Amino acid sequence: MKILAIDTTGQTASAAIVEEDKLIAEFTLNYKLTHSQTILPMIAEICEKSETKPEDADYIACSCGPGSFTGLRIGAATAKGLALALHKKLVPVPTLDALAYNVFETDKIICPIMDARRSQVYTAFYRWNSQELCRLTEMMAISIDEVIQMAQAYGQKVIFLGDGVPVHQKRLSLYPAFIYAPAHCSLQRAASVAALAMVFAREGKAVEGNAFELIYLRKSQAEREREERLQGEGKEND
Repeated sequence: MKILAIDTTGQTASAAIVEEDKLIAEFTLNYKLTHSQTILPMIAEICEKSETKPEDADYIACSCGPGSFTGLRIGAATAKGLALALHKKLVPVPTLDALAYNVFETDKIICPIMDARRSQVYTAFYRWNSQELCRLTEMMAISIDEVIQMAQAYGQKVIFLGDGVPVHQKRLSLYPAFIYAPAHCSLQRAASVAALAMVFAREGKAVEGNAFELIYLRKSQAEREREERLQGEGKEND
């Protein structure tokens, strides 16, 4: 089975091709360019360098959130376009699951945290059990203080990773039981999306392109600001 995967949910843009247990190619960029500028050229580059035609993929995989609203929509539009054009099914992979999948077979708790602004992070807690990554909690948008309380409750070492770590490093560093993933596995990687999509595809979780749905966890900034504005107008009219 061959999977072409993309991730544009956070700071990094990433594209990868994985065939069974072999990583054929991966291109990950964490720089100033926008995902709309980079993701399609990255896909073209890995396909050209690996002498792979996009239609050779059995599935298209895409991280489906949570994450940046703009990034999520760029990724979804790209993945749906590829799936529909190539007549392939899509495998949705939750971003937090793929992040946690960067850390393999540890006896420690894994906690990816993605900066969600407004002093919140997107997060969930995970543990490996007999070579299966198990999500211990639901995916959440909560404050870093709530994350710390939940992490401490496990009473063991917790590995943190994700772009929320540098944002909240000062607060997290107060707790000796917290450790941090190194740079090569701390941010989103399409290779992890592809590898996890391989598992999901075998479990029958692939969908048609038009059935692909995103995980938001909370409303967009524009929606929140609109609601706040309407609430303010309502108070003025009372």
